[in-house]
Amino acid sequence: MIELRIPEVGESVQEALLAQWLKKDGESVKKDEILLVIETEKVTLEISAPADGILKILVQEGETVRVGTVVAQIDPAAGKVVEEAQKRPEKPEAFEEKEKAPAPVAREFIPPARPAPQPSPPTAAEKAFAPKAEEASPVVIISSSVRTLAQEKGVDLSTVTPTGPGGRITEGDVLLRLEQHAPEKGAAAKAPKPEYPRAELQAGTGPPSEETVRRTMSPIRQRIAARLLEATQTTAMLTTFNEIDMSRVQALRKQFGDEFRQKYEIRLGLMSFFIKASVSALKEMPEVNAFIEGTEILYHNSYHIGVAIGAERGLIVPVIRNAERLGFAALERAIVDFAKKVEENKIEISDLEGGTFTITNGGVFGSLLSTPILNPPQSAILGMHKIEDRPIVVAGQIVIRPMMYVALTYDHRMIDGRQAVTFLRRIKDFVENPERIMMEI
Repeated sequence: MIELRIPEVGESVQEALLAQWLKKDGESVKKDEILLVIETEKVTLEISAPADGILKILVQEGETVRVGTVVAQIDPAAGKVVEEAQKRPEKPEAFEEKEKAPAPVAREFIPPARPAPQPSPPTAAEKAFAPKAEEASPVVIISSSVRTLAQEKGVDLSTVTPTGPGGRITEGDVLLRLEQHAPEKGAAAKAPKPEYPRAELQAGTGPPSEETVRRTMSPIRQRIAARLLEATQTTAMLTTFNEIDMSRVQALRKQFGDEFRQKYEIRLGLMSFFIKASVSALKEMPEVNAFIEGTEILYHNSYHIGVAIGAERGLIVPVIRNAERLGFAALERAIVDFAKKVEENKIEISDLEGGTFTITNGGVFGSLLSTPILNPPQSAILGMHKIEDRPIVVAGQIVIRPMMYVALTYDHRMIDGRQAVTFLRRIKDFVENPERIMMEI
């Protein structure tokens, strides 16, 4: 009997939430097949089967267990028995009947019957209206949280297309179905509603109020809440703003984007420009890349840039280490790889540790302006936002340019206002003049 335990995912992580079983108790599983999804305070992980066999579940989904706990067992012997039984050929009944059939008896010769006429092939119209054979529908995995959300929103899960790993339906799939079929909500709104007399409404005896739903916060959401509260309570946060003309960057992407993609097999995005600009500015102002530890200041000679990625269960900030050594293609590839790992629940604790400066892009969600919160023990975080055409004055003339608001939130204990404004101004200079990044001037 092989035991399936909750793995260690980091020194600081002691327990995990068993979020979802992707296989049922007693089912046959294959080696490396994903069996369950667990959530810790930092990451979401998928655990695979260590061997072939029959699964015996010991801990049900929704329970929180400590690292190292045995949550299931796999019986490889039972799996082999089932596999051999499926491969064993059965003795055909037709063969037995053939052996027991009586000897043939001589009969009077009868000429063979004329073959029946074959039906003519169907026309295109007949094919169009002919009933189609029913196809076996795939097994769709649905967690209890997704079922609850679907019931609240009135979404029929049989109409939802699953996009999660292992063919499971995620909460995002339910919300996407809800957005794509907004008219259905209107149709439901047209249904007759019970009318209540005005006197009953005034007396408070009218229609009942909507029921509330109580859910336990996931470990990741609990960790996010704790970190944000820690940042607001232990740092002196202040935010300064500026705006950047994105014309030159957009022109470069348009001019060299196709060649860049053909050479490096990856798209040239905006984030690599801001990472390069941030590294150049951090080299000029090392205080922004430093930490406060007690009464001491810890300066970093390397530039490990955290890039915030929005995930289904919360915000994840993987770290691009030694960003100063990487070119545009390597930076873009690192971002894409991290996004894929987050989507597939394969992000590791080591991917999230060691950041010295963070960049977050609220513009991908349509944010025009915001004040990002620090990621302790870091001293600063840069916020990017939506690019929007706005009128500005250039050389005494009013022109329309693609503009982006940027925000720098910083720890005022470590960084003075003059330093913060100067740092953000340098970011603006580097992005508006990308040649400075290449020439390091």
